[in-house]
Amino acid sequence: MDWRIYNFAARLHRGREMSIKIMSAEEAVRMVESQKTLCCEGFVGAALAEELLIELRNRYLETGSPRNLTLLYAAGQGDGKERGLNHLGEEGLLKRTVGGHWNLAGRLQKLALEERMEAYNIPQGVIAQMYRDIAAGRPTISRIGLQTFVDPRVDGGRLNSVTEEEIVHLLEIDGEEYLKYDHLRLDYAFIRGTYADERGNISMEKECCDLGVLAIAEAVKNCGGTVFVQVEKVVKTGTLDPRYVRIPGMLVDVVVPVKDQKNHMQTFHTQYEPAFSGKAAVSGEEQDTLAAGVRRLIGRRCALELAKDTTVNLGIGMSEIVGAVAWEEGIGQEMTFTIEGGPVGGIAMSGMDFGAMAGPTCIIDQASMFDFYDGGGLDEAFLGMAECDRLGNINVSKFGLRIAGAGGFINISQTSRKVVFCGTFTAKGLEVEARDGRLIIQREGQINKFVKKVHHMTFNSGLARKRKQEILYITERAVFEMTQEGIMLTEIAPGIDLQKDVLDHIEFACAVKTDLKRMDERIFREEKMGIRLD
Repeated sequence: MDWRIYNFAARLHRGREMSIKIMSAEEAVRMVESQKTLCCEGFVGAALAEELLIELRNRYLETGSPRNLTLLYAAGQGDGKERGLNHLGEEGLLKRTVGGHWNLAGRLQKLALEERMEAYNIPQGVIAQMYRDIAAGRPTISRIGLQTFVDPRVDGGRLNSVTEEEIVHLLEIDGEEYLKYDHLRLDYAFIRGTYADERGNISMEKECCDLGVLAIAEAVKNCGGTVFVQVEKVVKTGTLDPRYVRIPGMLVDVVVPVKDQKNHMQTFHTQYEPAFSGKAAVSGEEQDTLAAGVRRLIGRRCALELAKDTTVNLGIGMSEIVGAVAWEEGIGQEMTFTIEGGPVGGIAMSGMDFGAMAGPTCIIDQASMFDFYDGGGLDEAFLGMAECDRLGNINVSKFGLRIAGAGGFINISQTSRKVVFCGTFTAKGLEVEARDGRLIIQREGQINKFVKKVHHMTFNSGLARKRKQEILYITERAVFEMTQEGIMLTEIAPGIDLQKDVLDHIEFACAVKTDLKRMDERIFREEKMGIRLD
């Protein structure tokens, strides 16, 4: 290197020393004041600042402070029990929550259902993109959410009766309808990286997804707020590869080296797996044989809808299994699987590893992934199904005593060229067995999922018909397709009685295709189906 350039760089470095604070999570959360807005990032357990959340709850329980915070988050963050955002499920700690996916944060759901907190559900992709808009000082305007519960003509994203303020507004631009989403002033960010150097530069090399950490840091910083970053450890300045640095030190106020590595797991299931961050190659041959059961049956039928050279999204829940079936059948490399958090082109993980891919070919930020989705880039998406009505409308967001939230479901279902909704035909107690190419219902579920009217409009079939999307509904015993008049039964499983096992459990008069087909018998056999040979 030319010494003059080096000398200039050294003087520049000395002239830009930053006042980065390095402190424990317990010390850091003392800086959080009441009546402020906190945004958190994570995806199930990935890239989640767990130790900061734990210590914020501990401080509240010990001192009663801070109180009445507003929480903003995009992807679901939790294990459905105690971890993640469940730490914040203490009455009085939160005044209002604006979230994308609620299903993994049962303690927040409880506060919302008992009306002890204002609660909104906004599409995950909208919130991810909103961070960038807040940073740039521009409005958040999107078609995503039209004619669903998010539309102000329906619920405006409000989840209970104590939530009164309208934060979603209808606009018309050039004769087209859009939704404008209100912004919050962001006071604090709890985000996470792998390492920080002494100047606060944050790397992400061990993380399985980057999510929106940069956008959040920029948004909070431009709001005059404080950015807290939990890391594995602090290293010397100049030792980080700049290609792994995702958050520059100019955006960071407080670095929190984690005390307990259990609070800094790569996912809630895995402490660290190099393949999740692209540091180890995988071929798909390592995929375990899937356990028999209703999930595998549904995944097998869904996998028959996969096409070569397509880009596919796999949603959380039942639809996670589709990718596993594809790799089991040896066709996983024939299409590109994506997860909305950012991973592209690997083997999608499930359960508490969901959000990670083994051997991804690329990891992009969450907002950019939703840009691709929202613009119609997806060829096919596999999503869950809690309720379906005669017209083909779907509810996955709110049912019974449960607020699941939409997550990225609305973004994905409204824009993908083909959508396959998948789930069991009935719920609560269903037991089935596959034997010799036939399906046997051992015990029927207590809850019908094909209902007269969905209780929450997460997917509007009328809008899908207008956009000419291809829509299928796949269960373990029956397959339906959306037509101009509503849904039509097109296939039933071998061994199933049409009237007793299907039509008697549908709460409306369902159209049946004249040449009703039998589902492929290979689905209901123990050995692999041989899709690759097809």
